[in-house]
Amino acid sequence: MSSELTSTLLWLVPGLPAAGALLLLVGGRRTDRWGHLLATGLSAASAILGIAMWIGMIGRDEAARSVTSGAYDWIGAGSFRVDAALLLDQLSMCFVLLITVVGTLIHVYSIGYMAHDPGRRRFFAYLNLFVAAMLILVLADSYLGLYLGWEGVGLASYLLIGFWQHKPVAATAAKKAFVMNRVGDIGMVIALALMFATFGAVDFDGVFGAAATGSEATLTFICFMLLLGACAKSAQVPLQAWLGDAMEGPTPVSALIHAATMVTAGVYLITRSAPLFNLAPHAQTGVVVVGAVTLLFGAIIGCAKDDIKKALAASTMSQIGYMVLAAGLGPAGYAVAILHLLTHGFFKAGLFLGSGSVMHAMNDETDMRKLGGLRTVMPITFVTFGLGYLAIIGVPPFAGFYSKDHIIEAALSSGGVRGWILGLAAIAGAGITAFYMTRVMAMTFFGDRRWASDAKPHESGSSMTGPMIVLAVGSVFSGGLLAIGGTLTDFLSPVVGSAGEHEGPLPSWVVTVVVLVVVLIGVGIAWNQYGRAAIPETAPAEVSGLTRAARADLYGDLFNERAIAAPGQTLITGLVQLEDRGLGAATSGVGTAVVELSDVTRRSQNGFVRSYALSILAGTVVVAALSLVVSVL
Repeated sequence: MSSELTSTLLWLVPGLPAAGALLLLVGGRRTDRWGHLLATGLSAASAILGIAMWIGMIGRDEAARSVTSGAYDWIGAGSFRVDAALLLDQLSMCFVLLITVVGTLIHVYSIGYMAHDPGRRRFFAYLNLFVAAMLILVLADSYLGLYLGWEGVGLASYLLIGFWQHKPVAATAAKKAFVMNRVGDIGMVIALALMFATFGAVDFDGVFGAAATGSEATLTFICFMLLLGACAKSAQVPLQAWLGDAMEGPTPVSALIHAATMVTAGVYLITRSAPLFNLAPHAQTGVVVVGAVTLLFGAIIGCAKDDIKKALAASTMSQIGYMVLAAGLGPAGYAVAILHLLTHGFFKAGLFLGSGSVMHAMNDETDMRKLGGLRTVMPITFVTFGLGYLAIIGVPPFAGFYSKDHIIEAALSSGGVRGWILGLAAIAGAGITAFYMTRVMAMTFFGDRRWASDAKPHESGSSMTGPMIVLAVGSVFSGGLLAIGGTLTDFLSPVVGSAGEHEGPLPSWVVTVVVLVVVLIGVGIAWNQYGRAAIPETAPAEVSGLTRAARADLYGDLFNERAIAAPGQTLITGLVQLEDRGLGAATSGVGTAVVELSDVTRRSQNGFVRSYALSILAGTVVVAALSLVVSVL
């Protein structure tokens, strides 16, 4: 596909799913019978267009691969201009393929999963809206356009997390995600305002072209505000608490949020803003700290979750932490962050769809203590889930092995004590990941059958197992195809810069061996504890301090309650009392005085002509007297 044709058709990529969402929502119940097919078809058409554009892109010279498609002048005020335009370059192309291909597979899976839900048509409309908003986010050629998609993703996530709003926990989870993401949005708004005030522009070319003229302090503050937005969308510390609760939505929503859309937005934002972060080293340090803390934070939480979806949610938090850590390493890490994001898209979507298949067969049971032994009755789910498991723990030659090892090597190569701290944190995260994911496998598919008496587990239908098989293939091969020979690194270098040669303190083969040993230790400990031993059907009441903390999400909600919510409530209560006793009393006094003055004035309006004549005479006398006094002076 030529660059001219790409520019002409580019708006169709987000436009097709957006049209599907509009048609299904406006069409209402008249579209119930075929709405799910329309939504899936339009998502697939967007994926086909994206693939065709990618083939055309790699067939062109490197300098001609970036394509901009403008629609109209969006905002104009004096010399300030913002166009409604889309930018398809190497970075946005990676996200377009991930969003549309994985998103379409999730649409197909949802046809079977939501077959008996009375709100299926509305669900598919929201899926289309989610995909369209995410595509706008990654294709926009300005921060303002990105912010438009950013808010669209927030809206779609609210609608989908709370889709079963008749369940109080689902409604509460949707509100929690919405509110916590609004906190991150404040950072985005402040960053946009500072860009406009400092550079007089919000489009990527204008901001990046003028970035060198800004002071380091200003650039650092802008980048920290962007990081705040990224922390909310990508569920990074300290704005991570919404992600586990978001599992109250239907399982396909979890797969879409965790693999192809919402949580990847923060990684995209940081990587897209590479020219700014490269000039703000303190902000880059903030990014790597957030990533390192979160990858361990999420991994520890995952070790204590008995709910299969919440264990996978904690895993997402941790894996996104790896990506954020890599993105904070600058040119040495941007490409490997995207590599892990793409491989994660395959194996995490497959893992979530596999958990949905288990739920579908087990009367929506998510407690792994009430599962077990499912490998024999659900062989396709077991194999596809197992391949995703091997990919996420980094067993060669599966996808996660290439991407996660590259991040660990980049962290170690960042130099000095910092490099060792980051590298060891990433290696420890790999070992903990192997532990909790082996725990998930053992408790779900191995051991004794701990099913309820009315459970009749069975393999899911083809509309569900088909996407799971495709994603499992991606979990096996995507890492090698993208990493070997620097394929993805070379592809992205015109946008994110070249990593150059960075020699780490250890040879690559030594890092690989160390990581594999740590992974095997994690697998062995988990298998000994959960694969060989009997699993009690209820969690032990007496647990150690760390386990208790992990069960409570390392007290993320408690921290928010005491550090943010409680002081905020106290502040509001004080302001209300101040208004009642101070400002309120003052404004009430003014009102009372006006009423009393009105009563006095009203008495002079008695309706008698003689009273009015006397008033006129008195006024005339007063004016004459004043005039006389003035003339004498």
